[in-house]
Amino acid sequence: MPGFFVRAVLGVAAVGGRKKMSHTCGNILLHLIFSTENRRPLTKPEFRENLFAYLGGIIREMRGTALIINGTADHVHMLIRIRPAHAPAEIARVVKTNSSRWIRERFPEFSWQTGYGVFSVSESNVPAVTKYIARQEEHHRKHSFQDEFRAFLAKNKITVDEKYLWG
Repeated sequence: MPGFFVRAVLGVAAVGGRKKMSHTCGNILLHLIFSTENRRPLTKPEFRENLFAYLGGIIREMRGTALIINGTADHVHMLIRIRPAHAPAEIARVVKTNSSRWIRERFPEFSWQTGYGVFSVSESNVPAVTKYIARQEEHHRKHSFQDEFRAFLAKNKITVDEKYLWG
């Protein structure tokens, strides 16, 4: 009866010819990067900390976890843990739409760039990515956002025609 053992261990029962598992499990870690429209320096230091807290709240409302959020005047990095029920595109859309609305109440000229970058992160790389995100101000004294983003694309073997990349 090897099949019985497997079904019992996995919580699988044959019901009407279908197998079911009682829970959906996942550990989905994403590094989400997005910039202000035309990379204008719109995330002012005086409200940046509140912005990052607001972004974390959006993730929390979606039942995810923001491990770290940081950025500079023209872009944001988020290391987040999301639920399997949410697609990365949905997370990016909700985060950018809701935060843009919140910022525009204070600064009507604000908007995010249309696109974004999203990259999977392994659990073993969380400390390194956290450190990288924490040091954004320091990092961008030497590297532009465009150079940084090109490096992410290359590292992840993504080829993009740059005329479509920067909007």
